[in-house]
Amino acid sequence: MPPEFLAPGAFIQEIANGVQTISGVATSITAFIGRASMGPVNTPIPIQSFVEYERVFGGLWLKSTMGFVVRDFFINGGEQAVIVRVHNQAKPATFHIPTGKKDQVLKLQAADPGAWGNNLRVQIVRIPGDDTVFDLAADELQLGLQLITHGERFLGVSVTPGQPRFLPTVLENESRLVKLVTAQALPAVRPPSGTTMATPRSGTDGKALTKSQILKGITTLDQCDLFNILCIPPYRTDGNVDLTVIKAAASYCEKRRAFFIVDSPTAWIDTATAKTGIGTTSANAAIYFPRLMQHNPLKNGQVEMFSSCGAVAGIFARTDANRGVWKAPAGNDATISGINGLSLSISDAQNGELNPLGINCLRSFPNIGAVVWGSRTLAGVGAFDWKYIPVRRTALFIEESLYRGTQWAAFELNDEALWAEIRLQVGAFMQDLFLRGAFQGQTPRDAYFVKCDTTTQADLELGVVNILVGYAPLKPAEFIVLTIQQMTGQV
Repeated sequence: MPPEFLAPGAFIQEIANGVQTISGVATSITAFIGRASMGPVNTPIPIQSFVEYERVFGGLWLKSTMGFVVRDFFINGGEQAVIVRVHNQAKPATFHIPTGKKDQVLKLQAADPGAWGNNLRVQIVRIPGDDTVFDLAADELQLGLQLITHGERFLGVSVTPGQPRFLPTVLENESRLVKLVTAQALPAVRPPSGTTMATPRSGTDGKALTKSQILKGITTLDQCDLFNILCIPPYRTDGNVDLTVIKAAASYCEKRRAFFIVDSPTAWIDTATAKTGIGTTSANAAIYFPRLMQHNPLKNGQVEMFSSCGAVAGIFARTDANRGVWKAPAGNDATISGINGLSLSISDAQNGELNPLGINCLRSFPNIGAVVWGSRTLAGVGAFDWKYIPVRRTALFIEESLYRGTQWAAFELNDEALWAEIRLQVGAFMQDLFLRGAFQGQTPRDAYFVKCDTTTQADLELGVVNILVGYAPLKPAEFIVLTIQQMTGQV
């Protein structure tokens, strides 16, 4: 509707151009599912560094491999991670704060389960002149000493319902150390001033994980809007992941347009055992062999064998940032940082036996160090379309970007104007990828096509818009063939 002009003069009117644009989604947000010493449970928590992992989940821990895997991820170039902490019968530490009345006790517990809560201390300070409110402090002490590593202060709280600073609401919204035990009747009076330590050994770390906790953690990722790579650090006492979990994780990644990095079993001690396979042929998964040798700072620097999935995921992220998701995360640039070596030295001949089976080798070369030397999915030899990791991940990237970028078209008028707008929008996105070197071909016509003009009357009746996108993917040069001829008798 044109504006109403009341006085003579010049007027400026801004008009939206109506052009929709598609932005490429992230390609290397990596989800980790495993056990940690502390932190929220069964909730995907995004982090940006290993320092943040240490603050939220406690860092390296002898009872779990996840901390080491996450550390390797960030050391090797990872930037965005999502952590899902799971546990097996861990319990939170508890506090019983007396109020002066025998039948009334204020019960608190650590915000999250784990033995870490046994080092918590709660202090109550009454406010003079007010019989309803008090101050509460929660501190995490280091090894039971009077050294506070984390502390929180909540001023003017009350156990009386209806008060502005009602204690249950304040702790729920503001505290990451303690919370109220929900199944309790709040005391009618405020507690006296004093200090209360957690009930000795009330917080426990629980048992070693089983596949049921990991499978539940996988479904927890439904709460995560976007992740691109999934790592499940070995959780069994023998250093492995159950085949049931591997298959479930690969299937879930296929549904979420993500990619699963699988660790080789500990039973793979040589090429012959590696040939036995892993038991899944998903195009959305890849396996790497052998494992890494690293210092364990929790065991006085003793060199031990560790999972490789975190380091490989970091290399995925580093390659994506430097070259693009269409570049194979392998080769001389795919060096593995933060390790002492590999658990097994693999020769060219052995590599040649494993590569056709979809087993990506980690190799060590003079003057280069340890590198990723393979870029095949577990789809195997028969799956020509999805044999290579960068080809599959490029497809996942395009699919997710176009899926999110075309949502605006829902409920628009289904006519030629809409189809033309979609062709323009999707074509601009594909052209940008072409200019960045994502496709084969010297011209856009050779590299990709976008069609949105095949909607039939039946489709119109059903409210369907058909969009066809094709592209020529880049495939890695695995085999460099040098033909050398000796020339004689030349003048």
